[in-house]
Amino acid sequence: MARDYRKLTVFQFADDLAIGVYGATRSFQNEEKFGLTSQMRRAAVSIAANIVEGSFRDSERDYVRFLEISLGSCAEVGYMLDLARRLGYLAPEACAKLAETQNHCARGLAALLRARRGAQ
Repeated sequence: MARDYRKLTVFQFADDLAIGVYGATRSFQNEEKFGLTSQMRRAAVSIAANIVEGSFRDSERDYVRFLEISLGSCAEVGYMLDLARRLGYLAPEACAKLAETQNHCARGLAALLRARRGAQ
């Protein structure tokens, strides 16, 4: 039986982050199309996608594994947001807004992982 990922607040944060990253990277330099732009987008989408995929796994162990992957991608996005800001691709205000969403997502995933590990 699948878990309903849509009811998870952390999924909403992950989805919002993916949409935000796509919007923010539209203004990146064209030379970054296959570099930072692509990497940031893939990592951001990976957060939500792994929550979804894990939700459809039968075992709790598999679910936790996908949540762990999601958390790793979330950390990756956090670094890339800061890098994009330091490179001048993201304005500090835009970066701060996305970083706040990324932070909520990371904290939510960490809390969900603690709860699910206790259920194993």
